[in-house]
Amino acid sequence: MATRPQPLFDTYDRFLDLHFMSLCAERADVRAFLDGCSPEARPAESYQAVRGFLKSYAGNEATFTSYRTHVERLLLWALLSANKPLLELRRRDAEAFMEFCLNPPADWVGPVVKSRFLRCGGRKAQHDDRYETNPAWRPFSTTVAKRERKIAAEHNLPLPSPSYKMSQGSVAQVFAVCGSFFQYAIDEGLTEVNPFRAVRQKSVYKQRNTVDVASRSLTQLQWNFVIETAELMAAEEPEHERTLFIVATLYAMYLRISDLVGRENWVPTMGDFRRDTRGHWWLHVIGKGNKAAKISVRDDYVQTYLVRYRTYRQLSPLPSPHEKLPLISTLKGRGGLSDRHVRSLLQEVFDRSLARMQAEGWSEDEIDQLRSASLHWLRHTSATFDAKHRDMKDLQADLRHNSLSTTQNTYYNSLDEQRAHSVKDLKVKL
Repeated sequence: MATRPQPLFDTYDRFLDLHFMSLCAERADVRAFLDGCSPEARPAESYQAVRGFLKSYAGNEATFTSYRTHVERLLLWALLSANKPLLELRRRDAEAFMEFCLNPPADWVGPVVKSRFLRCGGRKAQHDDRYETNPAWRPFSTTVAKRERKIAAEHNLPLPSPSYKMSQGSVAQVFAVCGSFFQYAIDEGLTEVNPFRAVRQKSVYKQRNTVDVASRSLTQLQWNFVIETAELMAAEEPEHERTLFIVATLYAMYLRISDLVGRENWVPTMGDFRRDTRGHWWLHVIGKGNKAAKISVRDDYVQTYLVRYRTYRQLSPLPSPHEKLPLISTLKGRGGLSDRHVRSLLQEVFDRSLARMQAEGWSEDEIDQLRSASLHWLRHTSATFDAKHRDMKDLQADLRHNSLSTTQNTYYNSLDEQRAHSVKDLKVKL
């Protein structure tokens, strides 16, 4: 009898190779797991319903991977915990599953692993190699926070044991994905009920009034140390002119990593910087969802950092719209850097900034957030600083938020320092 969870769906490429009329092409461990489940839960039928749902989203690997995570958890819960056929779940089952996701048992939670199935065979992969379930895989994963890892390394301490907490974004995804699965099942005539749509009080699980970006933004002091550190690195080692350019570019235009390194169908070039007839500079990008957009560019960035980097690359001070040179390149001039490479360069800047602040005797309160900082923090940091100076709609356009409320709730409710200062000297007794 199956008692512990295991992965049921493999990689995107492997999934596409399945025979969708039967179970003949499934991994042996998957078939054995389904055979070991209680017949009352109708495991094969439940599995095939989920497989059909994922196949309907198999046109996009990222969507497949995201949907697989949540609907696979639901399937495993139905088979192992609820012991009910997946297609017979009702509203109370959906609520029970949500409670389960918010507080999963310890044996359902583990570290992040790369492979769901491990190949058994020689060093060179063969077509007929056997694959076994990775024993380290768990439906829910957790990691030690970056800040905790930094503190442990600084003080030579063991890493603390992480605890699982589902993010509010993941809670919303559970409703969306599981609701989509049951809508698919209704459309296919497999069931007549969507238990996740029947959950009336979703607010019990979703608590998304405002977004606190203060915890994911640098303070003005920390940001000054970061940009100054990048400038010092460039002065000491000329190859870090590229690092300085990356830091300044991400910050100045609220960029995501894909805006800098490109996407599958688009690679950013110097020609994407364009000046209009009134002398205003714009950066043209292809963003999320392959949407074309242009981002306003501040003069200080153009005159200081763009000109400086182009001079280092032995280019004219300002770009031409006809330039095809990649926006960032390897030190040998080959176009394009991976996002891992860019993140590594930025992490070096954060690490050196942290060391400088510690060497200069700044307090723990003033340096602590740098331990957690990541590339995406620069987008939050810049937008938080700029919100008090820019019209909300202008900031929304440059951040490329679909909804104005996203910009408002994220950045115009996050000016904690300003809000605290405004009340600090007010008296209780007038």
